[in-house]
Amino acid sequence: YLTMAKMTEMGFTANTLVNMTEEEIDDLMKTLVEIYRMDLLLGERYGIKSAVRAEKKRLQDSLEMQRLELLSEAERKRIQEDQTTFAAAMTSEGTSKELRTNDPLIFPESTSADHAPMNINTCKDGLIIQNHNHGNLCGSGLIGIPEHSSESDERKMDTNKQKRRRSKEAGEDGEDRPREHPFIVTEPGELARGKKNGLDYLFDLYEQCGKFLLEVQRIAKERGEKCPTKVTNQVFRHAKHTGAVYINKPKMRHYVHCYALHCLDSEQSNHLRRIYKERGENVGAWRQACYYPLVAIARENNWDIEGVFNRNDKLKIWYVPT
Repeated sequence: YLTMAKMTEMGFTANTLVNMTEEEIDDLMKTLVEIYRMDLLLGERYGIKSAVRAEKKRLQDSLEMQRLELLSEAERKRIQEDQTTFAAAMTSEGTSKELRTNDPLIFPESTSADHAPMNINTCKDGLIIQNHNHGNLCGSGLIGIPEHSSESDERKMDTNKQKRRRSKEAGEDGEDRPREHPFIVTEPGELARGKKNGLDYLFDLYEQCGKFLLEVQRIAKERGEKCPTKVTNQVFRHAKHTGAVYINKPKMRHYVHCYALHCLDSEQSNHLRRIYKERGENVGAWRQACYYPLVAIARENNWDIEGVFNRNDKLKIWYVPT
């Protein structure tokens, strides 16, 4: 107590001590002994250093926890924005189709004999739309649409080409796109029903990637090339080349932390699966919940999550999620 009182009297605060180096703390204790004639026991000296180190670690852990919470919140917002964008796009597409269907210029409301729509194939110059008020044709009823195609058809073809191009690029370069989750939350050993697959199937995809990595390494050794040690774009291309088109980089990177929890703490992973299955939650909510046990595991290992991955035989081939 006297030592701390003297240090406070000298103007040293807890923040000052935390930001000091080991050499500076040694100089401080040397000053206390030589100038202020204080008898510092050996245990007291080590106690001061130990207390400073403990406070530094506590502050670092607190900052790291805040950083991980911010990352988790940002990821949650990104998922919500993706889902909102996807829903808005689907709604917009449905509305545009409805408008085209109800367009009076293309589909006249009148269905009488005088106003019956003409056969498009018999018209060479364009589509003839009859006026609602007159039985005869008028100039305003002519729309210059080509015989075989229209601007809307051309735009639709261009849009489809762009979608296919983006889909191909996304599969190779790893650009994630707003899409519906392809999985549903299932309990361990449960088979999924319907069009979507369960979580056992998802985890099996990671096992398959490990086998594809071994094949890529074998081929590289035969050719005298550098062997990859982790699942890279080269492995995903090899999987696609062998016919495993269901394996792609965006999907595997999106759920890698869920697979990590499955490998590191299968009991906790299975517990989360059962809880979210009972609640009827979608796989996005389950995926978000898998972050928090990993944060606890990282805290127990001095936030060395990369070291945790490298010490696990199944996880060391995967990059740590950010």
